Amino acid sequence: MITSTSNAQMKYIQQLNSKVRFRREEGCFAAEGFRLYQETPRSLRQKVYLSASFAKEHPELAKVPLTEIVDDNVFTKVCDTRTPQGILTIVRMPECSLEEMLPAGRRPLIMVLEGLQDPGNVGTIIRTAEGAGVTGIIIGGNTVDIFQPKVIRSTMGSIFRVPVCQEEDLGAVVTWLKEKRVKCFAAHLKGEQDYTTADYTGGCAFLVGNEGRGLSDELAGMTDAWVRIPMEGKVESLNVAIASSLLMYEARRQRS
Repeated sequence: MITSTSNAQMKYIQQLNSKVRFRREEGCFAAEGFRLYQETPRSLRQKVYLSASFAKEHPELAKVPLTEIVDDNVFTKVCDTRTPQGILTIVRMPECSLEEMLPAGRRPLIMVLEGLQDPGNVGTIIRTAEGAGVTGIIIGGNTVDIFQPKVIRSTMGSIFRVPVCQEEDLGAVVTWLKEKRVKCFAAHLKGEQDYTTADYTGGCAFLVGNEGRGLSDELAGMTDAWVRIPMEGKVESLNVAIASSLLMYEARRQRS
């Protein structure tokens, strides 16, 4: 049993939780909770840690290869959540290419995220994307790291089933999408077209921007059309995750 936070494995977990650069160098991240343990493909599981009390309640898990038992107090200190469930999985990052956004036999439906900073928003978009049938998500380099603990928890396992790519140059991505005949729609407050009147039945991509600033002028200027979600009252805009959900499900509605 591991009984000290000075243990090298415990320090490793803390670094995975707190340092983007370390996660990328290692190609791994930490996923807390029983559901994420279940959702993680076995091929991506690197190590599993159980708190001593959790191991007593689930002795079958304690027998799984590459599983370590950790003192309850130590386990709590190295986890990202205040009240951890008692199980943490070290996971190898899923690999993805842009070409996977365009699966054979399916019309592409892609989300492009620029500058989003709230982990909950990004995680919710990934989770909703799975439900709406999105074929892939492309995340700009200035967006929160998708393997950050709060993002991972918010995806509820969808991170393992929806292709997600991180690309530094979203301008190049938009150019690539157009070459692939994917029409690019900017979700924009100055959009002249109601989002429900645009045609999403062909290959399409929605671009959404930072929670406060929206899309950059440069990226918005590269898109094929700007669409807006009508607002009543004094509300200027919706939360980006909610707005993204409306766009994704409108595309799904039109295609069904």
